[in-house]
Amino acid sequence: MQRRPLVARHPSILIFLALLALFTLGVTLLSEAYGTGYLSTSFVKTLGKTLCLCLVAVAMDLVWGYAGILSLGHFAFFGLGGYMIGMWLMYERTRDIVAGSMAEAAIPPTEQEIVDAIGTQIFGVVGASEFPAIWAFADSLLLQLVLVVAVPGLLALVFGWLAFRSRVTGVYLSILTQAMTLALALYLFQNDSGLRGNNGLSGLQNIPGLTDVPQSHVSMWFLWASAAALALGYVLSAWIVSGKFGSVLRGIRDNEARVRFLGYPVEQYKLMIFTVTAMIAGIAGALYYPQAGIINPAEIAPIASIYLAVWVAIGGRGRLYGAVIGAAFVSLVSSWFTGGQAPDVNLGFYTISWVDWWLILLGLSFVAVTIFAPRGIGGLVDLIADARRPDRHGADLGPDQGALREKEADR
Repeated sequence: MQRRPLVARHPSILIFLALLALFTLGVTLLSEAYGTGYLSTSFVKTLGKTLCLCLVAVAMDLVWGYAGILSLGHFAFFGLGGYMIGMWLMYERTRDIVAGSMAEAAIPPTEQEIVDAIGTQIFGVVGASEFPAIWAFADSLLLQLVLVVAVPGLLALVFGWLAFRSRVTGVYLSILTQAMTLALALYLFQNDSGLRGNNGLSGLQNIPGLTDVPQSHVSMWFLWASAAALALGYVLSAWIVSGKFGSVLRGIRDNEARVRFLGYPVEQYKLMIFTVTAMIAGIAGALYYPQAGIINPAEIAPIASIYLAVWVAIGGRGRLYGAVIGAAFVSLVSSWFTGGQAPDVNLGFYTISWVDWWLILLGLSFVAVTIFAPRGIGGLVDLIADARRPDRHGADLGPDQGALREKEADR
């Protein structure tokens, strides 16, 4: 029997892509760069960053919602992707500044003198002047783009191989991923880590070669790139979970011992999905931090990965669109509450400032969703879909009682 196309098996893909296209078009028409100017450049950047968070949430849903691996380290892969592209952005931006200032010298500087001056400019803040080995390819955009995928993927491959071959599962695996994230963050906080310690990488919003282009235009270009990455990531994820591979992943989630007993190499499946989702997270981070403008080790702290799990849970894990809904909802609401736009509530004896209470509200929301709506916000979509299905209870659906027609069985 011929296998139906992916979009025929999952019509929600077309719905998601259509909504994403309409959203992108709407933002473009309302932006300062190409539209009416109703949306400020800063808000366009917020929307672009939200799309990147939706992409890493999809990756988290793949590894947790479908494979049952509660990883509390996927934001580390997100941050590593940001560091990889940030190294090129900071190197080239500093090179332009140094070359411009040294061009007025009586004797033209040599290439080595320029490189030394760049090193002093970048690492002077941590008392160094020489480039560490990890900056060997910082002058090559192509190689750094490769590292955006390769570094998170390699870390996930090594960590996953060590963890899965030992058959570490459940809460113990979650603790290990959290420990990995904490160890990486603590290492990056050190000044001799080669990535400027607590200072991190800054000025990433200044794209080399585009210094004369207004930020309103640059922000729209990044939003388009983020939307395209989210669309491709969503389609790839839907393809992964739609076939036999996805069925095995769900089997591992529901009963790992039974899947292993059936002869499937469980560890290989888990390692594959863990590595692929780490690479997706790296791509999301590489698009996020040029819009944020800065990255430092605090971005990789374990709490960030916990937030990621909360987003997926609120949106509804085990549903790709649920992960997108959860990340978008929490990100935008968080920006509203923490940005000072939400009015304070005066109770007479106490004034609730949402900037201080937002995290408590987020925690209460997570608890409420876990107890009262385990399917999350995405469960509302399921209720609507179920309401549209015909009630076939008690009906004869074929030539024999209990039989299904082909058309009925496909639904």
